[in-house]
Amino acid sequence: MWSPAEPAVDVRLVPAAVTAWAVSAAAITWPVGPALTAAAAVAGLSWLVAWRVLGGRCRVLRAAGPAVLAVALVGAGFAVAATLRGDAVRHHPIVPHFGHTVAVTVTAADSPRPVGGGRVFFQAHLTAVGDQSMSGRVVVFAPAAGFAGLAAGRPARFTARIARPLRADLTVAALNARGRPALGEASAVNRAAASVRDGFAASARQALPADQAAILPGLVLGDTAAVSPATTEAFRIAGLTHLTAVSGANVTIVCAAVLLVAGLLGPRVAAGLAAVALAAFVVVVQPSPSVLRAAMMGAVALLAVFTARRRQAVPALAATVLVLVLWSPHLAVDVGFALSVSATAALVLLAPRWAARLTSRGWPAPLAGAVAVAIAAHVVTAPLIAAISGRLSLVSVAANLLVAVTIPPITVLGTAAAALCPVWPGAAELIIRFTGPELWWLLTVAHRAAALPGAAVAVPAGWAGAATVGGVALGGSLLWRRRWFRWSAAAAVLCAVAWSVSGLVGGP
Repeated sequence: MWSPAEPAVDVRLVPAAVTAWAVSAAAITWPVGPALTAAAAVAGLSWLVAWRVLGGRCRVLRAAGPAVLAVALVGAGFAVAATLRGDAVRHHPIVPHFGHTVAVTVTAADSPRPVGGGRVFFQAHLTAVGDQSMSGRVVVFAPAAGFAGLAAGRPARFTARIARPLRADLTVAALNARGRPALGEASAVNRAAASVRDGFAASARQALPADQAAILPGLVLGDTAAVSPATTEAFRIAGLTHLTAVSGANVTIVCAAVLLVAGLLGPRVAAGLAAVALAAFVVVVQPSPSVLRAAMMGAVALLAVFTARRRQAVPALAATVLVLVLWSPHLAVDVGFALSVSATAALVLLAPRWAARLTSRGWPAPLAGAVAVAIAAHVVTAPLIAAISGRLSLVSVAANLLVAVTIPPITVLGTAAAALCPVWPGAAELIIRFTGPELWWLLTVAHRAAALPGAAVAVPAGWAGAATVGGVALGGSLLWRRRWFRWSAAAAVLCAVAWSVSGLVGGP
């Protein structure tokens, strides 16, 4: 828990992480890489000259010189790297095939997801076009028939029409598949992971009602293939969609449970077991870029929870951003990455402060922590969600608070059941049955919250929506200290609740 006596937050890595992220995103989106490289080099050299000439007499230059030089070097390096990656995409050997239909071979990076109209979408790594070997990231749109058995790590060969990438994110092409694919053999590890996922889904169908059995694999392993469109829409309106995608929260809960159970064996053994559990979880869920990103963000969140020190968590988060953008530059323009980073930052920076203030006002510590986490995560991610979807959920905070107590037991019990499925299916089904009440409550909250009149409102999409929602959130945060604002906000919330409930009970 944060206290005024805690040392100041260590932000020395933050400027470098922000610079690397911003420079990579700009160089990928627009052809400005050389200009950014030159600007970073000029800024670094200018500061170096000023520091050498005036550094001894100017305290600011003497103190900030090394940090500015480090940021300039990071900016120049990441700009060069993003420029080279972008140039490789623009001159990729697949470019002459745009507009043509040829046979391609890819290796799936994740499982296909339905996009409507009997079609699915997945990301993949290109292996060959015709008889010519190639590499690169592609996105694939395909008929659901024939691609249902595809999973991460499994190769597939099919005929596809090759088109230009849909967006500037370092993908080399978009493939529109035709007909049925010829599926290859995945590695032994990927086959074992697929067996665990299939067995877990089958055990859930044996132990739970249909709606609960469909949502459980999504909550535990991110497998939403069986979730109905009505439930998907309800989760979206209620602001609960993040629960059906593998996130840092899943990783944090799983590793925290292992650490607590293994704590009797000593800190080193517990940390080792947590690392093994993390690796196994990533393999079973499928080691796609989004899952690996979630694993690293979850590790940062776990550090914050177990050390209770933002001073350690902030540089860890900044270092994670640097490593991920260096390893996968396309994450710099990935909205999911932005949501993960912002939510993790809210957890380690805002939530402890807000929880401490609520506790000082007499709130029970568990309730204060849950409220602070839910509000902080919603405040920082709402602008991005509004920019993506053009809608803002007004019931998200309340819905997340109502279901918060159910997520840890669902995740822990579900993960334990998934681990038991290959060796003891009967025990796995028994454990899964204990998730039934929690799943019933989660689904009830999602559907009831989504049914409330005014549960979600339309906002401008894109930058306009992000600026609008972000401005409102920032203004509310700054004015929250004012008593008149708190009373006005409480009155507005009560009026909104009364209107929604009356509409739900009385009908339109």
